[in-house]
Amino acid sequence: MLIRWGRLQSTIWTAVILLATVTAADAEGGQASHASEFTLLVQVALLIAIGRGFGELMQRIGQPSVIGELLGGLLLGPSLFGWVWPSAQAAIFPSSGEQKALIDGIAQFGILLLLLLTGMETDLKLVRRVGRAAVTISIAGIAVPFVCGFALGQALPQSLLPHPEARLIASLFLGTALSISSVKIVAVVVREMNFMRRNVGQIIVASAIIDDTIGWIIIAMIFSLASRGSLDLLSVAKALFGTLAFLAVSFTIGRRLVFRLIRWANDNLVSSAAVITVILLLMSAMAMITHLIGVHTVLGAFVAGVLVGESPILTRQIDERLRGLISSLFMPIFFGLAGLSADLTVLKDPSLLLLTAALVLIASIGKFGGAFVGGAFGGLTWKESYALASGMNARGSTEVIIATIGLSMSVLSQTMFSMIVTMAILTTMAMPPMLRGALARLPLGKDEKERLEREEYEQRGFVANLERLLLAVDESINAKFAAQLAGLLAGGRGLPITVLHVGTRASRQEKKRNKDESPETAVINAARASAEAEPDGGGDVDVLTRAPEKIAAEAIAEEARKGFDLLVVGMDKVIGRDGGFAKRIDDLTSGFEGPLAIAAAKGVHRKEPATNARKILVPVSGSNVSRRGADVAIALARLGTEPLQIVYVSTTRDKGARRTGASMSLAREEAILKDIAATAARYDVRVATTLRANAAPEVAILQEIAAAGADLVVIGVDRIRGDSLNFGSVAAAVLDKSKASVLLVSDGEVRQKD
Repeated sequence: MLIRWGRLQSTIWTAVILLATVTAADAEGGQASHASEFTLLVQVALLIAIGRGFGELMQRIGQPSVIGELLGGLLLGPSLFGWVWPSAQAAIFPSSGEQKALIDGIAQFGILLLLLLTGMETDLKLVRRVGRAAVTISIAGIAVPFVCGFALGQALPQSLLPHPEARLIASLFLGTALSISSVKIVAVVVREMNFMRRNVGQIIVASAIIDDTIGWIIIAMIFSLASRGSLDLLSVAKALFGTLAFLAVSFTIGRRLVFRLIRWANDNLVSSAAVITVILLLMSAMAMITHLIGVHTVLGAFVAGVLVGESPILTRQIDERLRGLISSLFMPIFFGLAGLSADLTVLKDPSLLLLTAALVLIASIGKFGGAFVGGAFGGLTWKESYALASGMNARGSTEVIIATIGLSMSVLSQTMFSMIVTMAILTTMAMPPMLRGALARLPLGKDEKERLEREEYEQRGFVANLERLLLAVDESINAKFAAQLAGLLAGGRGLPITVLHVGTRASRQEKKRNKDESPETAVINAARASAEAEPDGGGDVDVLTRAPEKIAAEAIAEEARKGFDLLVVGMDKVIGRDGGFAKRIDDLTSGFEGPLAIAAAKGVHRKEPATNARKILVPVSGSNVSRRGADVAIALARLGTEPLQIVYVSTTRDKGARRTGASMSLAREEAILKDIAATAARYDVRVATTLRANAAPEVAILQEIAAAGADLVVIGVDRIRGDSLNFGSVAAAVLDKSKASVLLVSDGEVRQKD
């Protein structure tokens, strides 16, 4: 409590100092240009300090931070500060057009950035997954409050309309404003309750996404209508056709173009935050395109955010940087200015206060009722429908953005704007406790529990968190085998792969045999097969081929800096004369500090390297690296028809435990096997388990390869510190003596030799 009060005190003292400074500066006077710059800085500092301070306080009491930013603006505006100390308020926030244009320009760009962020949080796969229920809920959840808002607009007194002759446009705008939910607020509360992956949580968020998307399209249409001042069917049809064409191009050609631009910036530009620069340029370009076709720029920014969010190489660092910039600077400025524009003192008029209460009631009943009915028609239980309706009633940031657009277009009057902001604050503050109470009462079904356990494992898993792969190959058959494995790993999630040709050390016989199919073709074919086997297949894998202009080791080291999660190596010669890795593999991997996968084709894969392994064997010991190997083996086994062979082998780490008692050790070993088997079962992969704990690990693995008739063994290995690449004696022995193909998978850490 003392910490909270201390932070609030610091915020108050910051505001007081800024107020005193700007008031003194205004009293002394000064050159207009300097005063304008100084006043702008004071405005920005106050909005950030007050908005972020109250946002922090709101979050601590379970409310969204946007409420605090709005309240901060209300306190700085005519609702409180302008009423208590009007001269100081007028000095800091003057009504002159030049001064207002400066801060408004920042706020308008902030709107675009907020829509970009909203689009980035839009998960189209989630919408497709929940399907009919989300669409039904969204249609009902939009239609009912839209009709209510339109009817209210038709009944409003003329004194509340800036242009009474354009009542139709105002009614359409009010109907749209009342029908949209704030996907950002909904997602924050659902995520906070750990319901993001629950069935009802996914439906709530997906419905809010569809609401937002439809709402921004409608707003764009109304903007086009309002800019012409009359109902011109030809102009409306032109704007509608332009919007549909824009969306069609964006989600076909544009999707590919955005990914390639982000990838190009990440791979070729050396300046700091280059990808963020490209994202901001993309947002600006798409916003300008929507403006040119006669609709509002917010639609272009929103669609740009959706496309950026779907990019497979949007790394967490990029997302966090962009989110931090928007949250710390533009959000408090925009929402603070929205609060500044609202004058709650008008509500002292009993008739306006009553009308505001009616607005809140109509908005809440319309949205709640529409979403509840939609949930019932969508096949949800009444408890699920109640939770859904509770979540969809939050207007939050979306409502304020729409109201601000309406005010700037002169569709809404200042009084009406204040009433809508009040409604947005009240509905948003009511939503979190209602949704928390509703979600807490929902039981967890069996199928839902199994899916959640699988997704929880994926969050910790290795393959599920890969974003892009680097494949280093020559022209050998082993290169084609490595490409086959890389394609299988990438295909299920549509991961991009960069193929780096680092040598041509292949025999003439291998070149002739490998002539018809390159490593790139092997990657693509394997990826397509993997994607088809997935319920939510990742689709085509983007394969980029590079011919290094530098020494191979330097080329890989340069590529490593671009954010690859796994280096897959497929070279002609794997084992060197000394029994370790060949010098070429040693050189290639020396500059890559991340996870490695070294492939060695043997047996059937020497004849047909593109053949999927029938029987895959994975040894486990309970260590993290063995779990990583099991993760990769499960991903590869999903296309096979034979059970995945899992064998427990002892390691040097197990010897001490074995001395403490055979029964304890046996229980541990069986638990490890059951855990891996349960993980495989989540992906519908059948398993066969074996316990070989009484033999040396390399002997046990080789014996099991022969007994099971395996044609691929996947081993998770430690990378041991030294002058050359070393995975330990067990990996070396299996690689040398195994008659089955071998895939060695290491993590990025280097440990000391035992």
